[in-house]
Amino acid sequence: MRLFTLLAPHGKSPALLRGFSYMPGTLEGMESTGTSRLDPRALQATSVKATDDSDGVREPQALQITAASSNPKMFTLPWETPLASWPRELLANLPRGISRHIVRFVHVGDEIYAMKEITRSVAEREYELLRRLQKLELPTVTPIAVVTGRHTKEGEPLESILVTRHLKFSLPYRALFAGNLQHDTAQRLIDALAVLLVRLHLAGFYWGDVSLSNVLFLRDADAFSAFLVDAETGDLHPELTDGQREYDIDLARTNIIGELMDLSSGRLLPDDVDEVEVGDRLVERYHSLWRTLTDVDKFGPDEMWKIESRVNELNKLGFDVDELEMKTADDGKRVLVRPRVVDAGYASRKLLRLTGLDVQENQARRLLNDLDAYRASTWREGEELEIVATDWMREVFEPTVRMIPREYRSQIEPAQFFHEVLDHRWFLAEKAGHDVPMGEAVASYIKNVLPQHQLDSKVMEAINDEADSGVVDNEATYGDESYNPEDDPDAAVWATR
Repeated sequence: MRLFTLLAPHGKSPALLRGFSYMPGTLEGMESTGTSRLDPRALQATSVKATDDSDGVREPQALQITAASSNPKMFTLPWETPLASWPRELLANLPRGISRHIVRFVHVGDEIYAMKEITRSVAEREYELLRRLQKLELPTVTPIAVVTGRHTKEGEPLESILVTRHLKFSLPYRALFAGNLQHDTAQRLIDALAVLLVRLHLAGFYWGDVSLSNVLFLRDADAFSAFLVDAETGDLHPELTDGQREYDIDLARTNIIGELMDLSSGRLLPDDVDEVEVGDRLVERYHSLWRTLTDVDKFGPDEMWKIESRVNELNKLGFDVDELEMKTADDGKRVLVRPRVVDAGYASRKLLRLTGLDVQENQARRLLNDLDAYRASTWREGEELEIVATDWMREVFEPTVRMIPREYRSQIEPAQFFHEVLDHRWFLAEKAGHDVPMGEAVASYIKNVLPQHQLDSKVMEAINDEADSGVVDNEATYGDESYNPEDDPDAAVWATR
């Protein structure tokens, strides 16, 4: 994907300008001492590199859009207007999380982007980090652009904007608690955050500000998947020290307890939830998962079957093993085995290969289980799974998800809808004492369960009002760091002559 930068005089829409010259560039790995040991995918992620105050690079006097997307509608947006004053018709009415900064969801053509108004150095640094994390295939929001050199029509400077793609079907934690969720919602969110934190730490990412507010959640069958949404304070290293990991964990515990107490004061948290206990759960879940993924096992010469058992255990947790590091212990009587875990997503990758469906890990497990049940019920155990999967898609999955009412198609993922219909079908069958046809289960689910996924307009307004009340952004709180795409050989530049 090509990175490019658009330059325009301040106060003017770049789409209205003419006479641009285009200078393509290439991406090269950064060779500095601090980053040369990073994964090559991260090194080659972006040409944007945030600069320090001491570099003395002036704030650009022309609008500059450095982007990883070629969406032409980006260039027609009112960049000369403060984000808080953008026209209502451009905005998407989606729940926002609490942030120090002004954040808005904006319709850009057929897509929805999240716009965050922050200082230039912070925007460039976060864009750079998110691009690197994306290249490492970690669960984060997708960075789209950095917009700098913004000025009003009167020539007054405006803060820069970081643009990310809205994570479809995701919700901030406050919106989840505002809905009709199960009593163990807090525990399930914590479990998802523990998995996210372990994955980030395995990749060498130090977060520095772990909290529920800095995460978006997707429903994932009976659980949740967590995605990093704010990387302002983060840093990417070849490997983290135990001290860095423990600091992140301790800060996460403190922040989460405070956030849950805030929910409790607003009567959004069930009375039986102990905030401190939930915070402690994160620490316990994190350490348990970390040990499972990284500990060295000791096996006797006649216990090598345990190696396969260890790999199967990791696969069940959703992690792939790339290779095993094995060596003989000093006494020569035991074998030390350390698995090299490469990524989560074991079931989701298998389902993607079989069906083309790109879903969350627990959803994939549920769909694979239904595929196995379909294979058994049609007496096709001896047939190639890829062929059976094609028929299952055509005969079972697709007819079911096509029944999602139009007004809910932006509210629930097809895979989550299918999972919840299966649960509802089982509930109806247990109550009736006999099997229930799939069509009947879908109709009952749509009537009695699906409406719970829709946020009331008043609740949505209250959530966003509360999000805006948390804005304390002030340009004076940040340094005057800057980045000049005109001096960057890796950026393609449109510039007026």
